[in-house]
Amino acid sequence: MTSLGYKLMSEEHGPRELVQNAQLAEQAGFDFAAISDHFSPWVAEQGHAPLAWPVLGAVAQATSRMGLMTAVTCPLLRYHPAIIAQGAATLALLSGDRFTLGLGAGERLNEHVIGAGWPGTGERHDRLVEATGIIQGLLAGDLTNHRGTYYDLDHARLFDRPARKPPVILAAGGPEAARLAARSGDGLIATEPKAELVQAYREAGGTGPCYAEVAMCWAADAGAARATAHRLFRWAVTGWSVQAELPTVESFAAATKHVTPEQVAEQVTCGPDPALHLAALEKYRQAGFDHLILTQVGPEQAGFISFFQQHLAPRLRAA
Repeated sequence: MTSLGYKLMSEEHGPRELVQNAQLAEQAGFDFAAISDHFSPWVAEQGHAPLAWPVLGAVAQATSRMGLMTAVTCPLLRYHPAIIAQGAATLALLSGDRFTLGLGAGERLNEHVIGAGWPGTGERHDRLVEATGIIQGLLAGDLTNHRGTYYDLDHARLFDRPARKPPVILAAGGPEAARLAARSGDGLIATEPKAELVQAYREAGGTGPCYAEVAMCWAADAGAARATAHRLFRWAVTGWSVQAELPTVESFAAATKHVTPEQVAEQVTCGPDPALHLAALEKYRQAGFDHLILTQVGPEQAGFISFFQQHLAPRLRAA
């Protein structure tokens, strides 16, 4: 059965609003909520970037049933892997074992802020492998010391650690990253309906859940939805090779200067028609993703959640 998640877009909403949105999502029947972990929004129009971890702590107390996860956190520079492990363990305890840790290689936009530069693709991959091993070892309670290429641990121990290790899900944009998720993680997360990602993950021995984020923009008027998606989500059209490298909201503004609403609508389903959104979601299901994270672009969160409850959830559950 497909598990249905709700995206807490920390780039578009303040911390109190995110908690309120999570409460509405749980009431509407979402199975879990996933939050983005950013220091900066993608474009200035989005306007927000609260720290994801205290927001998740508040959401853990404001909800009782819904699973929680990061989608995704980068353990390369801005956070040391030990701190992420401590945060994951604490959230697992606060939420009653409802937390899943999503990890990825991140982007310059959020990581360059500490002044440590931004490594190339190869080094980012190596850092993610080493960081994931540290986090898994600390969460499992079988790692205390580490001398690695990029990270060290000196008698590290999580004194507050749940009896059940939180699952660690790794982001993948290509088959090699999907194979890494199978080797080092407990699941896979992606943003495109590529069957080859799930196939590579499964063939490499991955047996965990496969998550996918699906962007959509519900509104009563399709034209208004397209305008909202263009204003707030046009950055997504640039592709991951660009998204990982640009350093500021000004850079994304320049890179998306000539992006049209029609181009954004090719990636983001827009408007009030359930069939349009369901068709997009079905592409991910057919590709093998069993956990779908529905990302509503823009301020119409309550309206979208109601729309989900009335028109999307019944058909998705039936399928």
